[in-house]
Amino acid sequence: MFTSKGLFLEVVCPYQSTCTLPKCLFQHPETLAQEVPKAINGDEVNLGDGDRPAKRQKVEDGGPTRNAAKPFSFGSEAGAPNRGNVKSLQTPRGDATVQQRHLNTDRPISPPPLRRKGHLSTAVPDGVTPQKPSLLAPTSASPHPPIVKESPIKAPLKQESLIPRSLKGTVPNTYAIRYKLIQLLHEQFTRLNSELKSDANDKEEKLLLSDQELIKKTLDLEEDAAGTPSIYSNIVKGKIGVYRKMTVPQWKDERAREIAASNAANAGKSTSVAKPQGPPIIVETGLTTEEELQILPRLFSPLAGLEKHGYITTVPTDSDIELARKGIEAAKGWEVCDRCKSRFQVFPGRREGDGALASGGACTYHYGKPYLSDRSASDPRAKREKRYTCCKQLLADSSGCTEAKCHVFKISEVKRMASVMNFEATPDNPERTSAQPVCIDGEMGYTVYGLELIRLTATSWPGGEELFDVLVRPCGEILDTNFRFSGISQKDIAEAIPWDAPPDPLTSPRPPLPRVEPNPEFPETSSLTKRKLRKVPSPAAARSLLFSYLSPQTPLIGHGLENDMNAVRIIHPTIIDTALLFPHKHGLPYRNALKTLMLEHLNKHVQVVVDGQMVGHDSMEDANAAGELVRFQLAKTWTAMQAVGWTFEEGMLKRPVANVPAHPGLRAGKKRTQDEVELEDGELDG
Repeated sequence: MFTSKGLFLEVVCPYQSTCTLPKCLFQHPETLAQEVPKAINGDEVNLGDGDRPAKRQKVEDGGPTRNAAKPFSFGSEAGAPNRGNVKSLQTPRGDATVQQRHLNTDRPISPPPLRRKGHLSTAVPDGVTPQKPSLLAPTSASPHPPIVKESPIKAPLKQESLIPRSLKGTVPNTYAIRYKLIQLLHEQFTRLNSELKSDANDKEEKLLLSDQELIKKTLDLEEDAAGTPSIYSNIVKGKIGVYRKMTVPQWKDERAREIAASNAANAGKSTSVAKPQGPPIIVETGLTTEEELQILPRLFSPLAGLEKHGYITTVPTDSDIELARKGIEAAKGWEVCDRCKSRFQVFPGRREGDGALASGGACTYHYGKPYLSDRSASDPRAKREKRYTCCKQLLADSSGCTEAKCHVFKISEVKRMASVMNFEATPDNPERTSAQPVCIDGEMGYTVYGLELIRLTATSWPGGEELFDVLVRPCGEILDTNFRFSGISQKDIAEAIPWDAPPDPLTSPRPPLPRVEPNPEFPETSSLTKRKLRKVPSPAAARSLLFSYLSPQTPLIGHGLENDMNAVRIIHPTIIDTALLFPHKHGLPYRNALKTLMLEHLNKHVQVVVDGQMVGHDSMEDANAAGELVRFQLAKTWTAMQAVGWTFEEGMLKRPVANVPAHPGLRAGKKRTQDEVELEDGELDG
C-alpha cells in the first residue's frame, strides 16, 4: 500500500476508543494522554519495548538543538502551549502492536466532535469490556435493526408525463406521430372523465380517474398497441374514433368493467374471497329459444389455425400411433413431473417386487401460479417481485409449499394421446336432428398414462338442465386425482354405482346435495357438499354417452374446450369456446379464466378459493357458467343487430331492408356495409 504522509494526524479518529486499526491515519488524543504520562514532565520520550537507552540530546551553546525532543504536553498550567516537535513517538496498541505517529504540538489538539442526538453512542461505561467492532463498518447499538412492516396502503402511481414511453422492442412509428396520437387519445379520456364528474353521484365517484390515472391509461393503451408495430397507427386511431363517439353512459359501463376486472385479478392473488360488486346480473335477451338459436351461429368459434393451440382437427393415423408407441418403449417409463419438473419413472401395471406405480418418492411443489406483487408503499420505484398465489413466497425462496405422495405428468403430443385411446370424429346421429346446444365440462386426474378424464358433465343450453354427470374410470392406474381442483377422490370412483345399474333416488333425478364426509387429505373441504355420482367403465364409454346427445351440427359449448375434447378424444366441428369468445388482450395462447369472466361480466363467483381450497367447485357449475357467458354475448350481439335494423318476423330473422338495394346497380361505386358482405357470403340467412 501507499506510505502515509500524516495528512490526517490533526483530525480526531471518528471511532476513537473503539478503533482497532493497527496503524490508524487519524489522531487518538485520549489514548495518547493515557499512554504517555512520562512525556509530560520529562525531557526524553522512550516508549519502546526494548532495553535500548534513549539517545542523548545534542547540546550546542548550552541549549538544545532545534530538533531536540521537548516534553509532550497538551498545554502548560499557565495556559501557554509547549513549543517543539515530537519527531518519533512509539505507542503500544493492543498487546504487541507498535506504531509511529508524527504529531504537531505547536498548537492544542482539537477536541472531539460533538455528538448529535440522532447518532448512536459508542461510549462504553467504565468496567465494561467493549466488543471488538468490525473493520469494515462503524459499530451500532443494535446489530439487527428492527424490521418495520409496511402499512397496507395503496401504492402511489408512478408520476409520468404525457409523452411516449421508451420501448424495448421495435418502435412502431416516429416520436412525433406517437406523441400526437397520445395527445388526441388523452383528450378524449379527459373529456369523458370531466363529463362524468359534472353529474356523478356518490356511487359513481369511484368511476372517476385522477389526472395521473388518465395519463397512465393513455400510455398503457398506446404501449399495448405498440406491441404490433405493423398495425399500430390503425389501432390507436381506431381507439380515438371509438372514444370520440362514446357517450357518458358507455364510459360508465367501461369503467365499471375495468374496476370489476381489477377486483377479479386481485381476488385471484389473494386466498380470501372477494365479494361481488352488487347483485348477480340476470341475462335477458328478449328472445325465445328458437330465436336465440338463429343468432347463435354468429358466435361459432372457427377452428382454422387453432391446431397449434391444442385444438385437434384430424384423427391421427395408425403410423403416427405406432411411432409414438416405439418412443414410449424407448423411454422406458421416464417422464418429467408436471409439478416440480423432476425426472421420475412410471410403471404401468405396477413395478414387480414392491408394486410401486412411480419412482422418485414424494413431490414438493407450488400449486399456485406466479404473479407480480404490488409495488412497495415506501418505495414505489422498487422492482416488483414475483410470488406464488398459493403461499405468497418468492419464486427463488422455496422449492414448494405442498407435498404429494408421488410425481405426476401429462402429455400434450397428439399421437401419444392417441396411443392410449385414439380420437374419433362426431358421427352422424339420426336421432339427434335438432340444433339444441350442449354445454360440457370435464375433470381430469393423473394416471400412469398422463392426465386422463375422471368426470364428465353435460347440460342443455340455454336452460342448464342436466343431461348426464358421471365419473369415469381411467385407462391407467391413478397416481393423483388432483382433488384440490377436481373435487374427486379415489374413494369416490371406487364406491360409485355403475351407470347401467337400476335408477337410484340419489342419482336420478338430481336431488338436493347431501353433505359428504370430510376428506382426510383436505380437512378444509369438510363444508363441501356433493351428491353420489354414477360411473362408466372407461373414457370410451363416456365418449359414447356424449355422442348420444351430439351430431356434427350440434353446437358444443364450454370454456377451454380443447382440454375437455382432448380428454374425451373427440373431434367436433361446431363449437363455442368462451375462451375464444372473450379473448385475452394479448391473444392466444393467453386465456381469461372462467371465474374472471363470470365476475367481470355477470358479477358471479365460481370456483371460489378459500385458504387455498376450492369451495363448491363443480363441473356442472362450470358447464352452466360457460352457457351463461354465451347468452350474455348473444344479448350484446342482438342489441348491435337491432341497431342496424335486424328484426324477427313470425319467428324468423329478417335482414335490414334499408341495406338491401332495389336494383343490383343502385349502389354501384359505393362501399358495401359489413352486413351486406355477410349476407352475400351466406353467413346470415334472412
